Amino acid sequence: MQEIIQTLRDYVHSRWTLGELHGINHWDRVYAYGQQLITPDVDSLVVALFAYLHDSCRTVDGYDTLHGIKAAEWIDTLRDTYLKPLSDKQIELLKIACRLHTTTMKTGDPTIDACFDADRLDLWRAGITPDPEKLATEKGRQIAMNTDYAALME
Repeated sequence: MQEIIQTLRDYVHSRWTLGELHGINHWDRVYAYGQQLITPDVDSLVVALFAYLHDSCRTVDGYDTLHGIKAAEWIDTLRDTYLKPLSDKQIELLKIACRLHTTTMKTGDPTIDACFDADRLDLWRAGITPDPEKLATEKGRQIAMNTDYAALME
């Protein structure tokens, strides 16, 4: 599993042309937050791959309403190469999480919701304190309530 994640991370990073706000440092933090959100009913591989794919199709570091949809579409082109080991169900979860991560607060699916929270817990990088009430998982809310974001933003 770790080899799939590392290979995809390296590939996506090699294509990245924008700045750091949505780049590799953000993706690595989303990965780390995602690992904290794993429960028995969460697909850890989907959450890990989401970290490196969800912002991969951004065309600007600012407001880009279509980047999640584009990332979901791009996943189809990676299906027979980088994502070959994934099941159809895992691909579908990954695509939904990418497609909806900026437009939907919660789906009720533990894996997708963990993806959403992993990204939202890193909002502090943009000067936004993650609001526990706007997180989709109990673990995400706990992390947000117990994190000193002021110290992270210094």
